[in-house]
Amino acid sequence: MAGRLRDSGPRVDRRGEYLDDPADELGAGRRAVSRRGSRDARHRRRSTLHLRRRRVLLTATVTALVTIGGSGAWWLSASDGPTQARSTVEATTVRGSEPPRHHPPPPPAAASAEPPVTEAGDGSFAVMAPTTPPGPLVGLAYTVEVEGQVQVDGLDFATTVDATLASPRGWASEGFTFRRVATDATIRVLLASPATTDQLCAPLRTNGEVSCRNGDLVVINLRRWILGAETFGDDISGYRTYVINHEVGHALGKGHEPCPGPGLPAPIMLQQTLGLDGCTATTTPDQS
Repeated sequence: MAGRLRDSGPRVDRRGEYLDDPADELGAGRRAVSRRGSRDARHRRRSTLHLRRRRVLLTATVTALVTIGGSGAWWLSASDGPTQARSTVEATTVRGSEPPRHHPPPPPAAASAEPPVTEAGDGSFAVMAPTTPPGPLVGLAYTVEVEGQVQVDGLDFATTVDATLASPRGWASEGFTFRRVATDATIRVLLASPATTDQLCAPLRTNGEVSCRNGDLVVINLRRWILGAETFGDDISGYRTYVINHEVGHALGKGHEPCPGPGLPAPIMLQQTLGLDGCTATTTPDQS
């Protein structure tokens, strides 16, 4: 048979799209653009999802770092465009990262403030008036005098001197008696500042620290009267009784005595202000 086969029409592919119809070139171009647009859209969606994942991961990382750096709950969210994809992470309080608690400082230890001691008075002395009427003219006459311009209770000093000399455990235990007078005294018992004590006791060296007897003067150092002595600890009253008995003992002709042995009572004429040499402290002559 002679004749040409007629063209049965434009060819199509398996998807039904025209392959070579010249009249459909524009449509083929549009389909190509449509396929490229689909691929681009899929790429954008994958990129968007990837970006969202990275932002969520970054949010969680930052939240964890904030939690470790300080205490408390922090809330962070990541949003991506209009979809408002939110990822929230609750921070956990880390006990070890709590801010330091400020405790009030302990109160300062109370300083052991010593009572004030007047270092130098005016050098004059006031006689403390006897509190009892004059008795029989027996016993050694003594006055009680306090230096002017010193901070001390003069009446308390006079009362202590009277009680010490009248005590049956004092020098009365050896037969001595005393009477307090306003004038014409055999013994003057003075309470003097450290500076005045040094002057009245010279040539004895008291160095502003200790008491003395010098002639008819029994000089009690104000420093020792107020502060006592280390050998007596906190027993200020006991030390005052001792120092009066000791210095009046010198006025009665008594000299210093040593410690008779470790643990034994100290003689009243031992210089107990300076040390006990192994003895125990005493306050009256009858104890040794």
